[in-house]
Amino acid sequence: MHTRREMMARSVTVASLLAAAGFLPTLARAEWPKAAFEAKSLADAVKALGGSAPAESKDISITGPDIAENGAVVPVGASTALAGAKRLLLLVEKNPNVLAAVFDITDAVEANVNTRVKMGQSSNVYAVAMMGDGKVLYAVKEIKVTLGGCGG
Repeated sequence: MHTRREMMARSVTVASLLAAAGFLPTLARAEWPKAAFEAKSLADAVKALGGSAPAESKDISITGPDIAENGAVVPVGASTALAGAKRLLLLVEKNPNVLAAVFDITDAVEANVNTRVKMGQSSNVYAVAMMGDGKVLYAVKEIKVTLGGCGG
């Protein structure tokens, strides 16, 4: 009869051998677009994600309140009816890091997203659609914040 300690020691030994032989999977992580989230402008964020110069378009819609009472939780959304949208972005112009959210879109889903962002002060908010053909289109909306979400 083996003691509990002996069984644990043997289990660790077996797991170590399996890991060394490559039989145990390594951690799977999504690719993090660090440079895009550290960008300080719309153009820099789009460039870091592999996009071209953005152009304003009526085919992109942005939703959000005209006045947000609490900048810590501002509901915003982006959508487009254009076929071929591969990625939707939400950016807050006057935040320390402008990129607030990135959504990868496939042909199996509708290009319509909603989330809440933190805004430190009144600012323009951009909804950006990166298309499959390389075009980058955006819409902009000014949202006024009465109580800043970054301690203001």
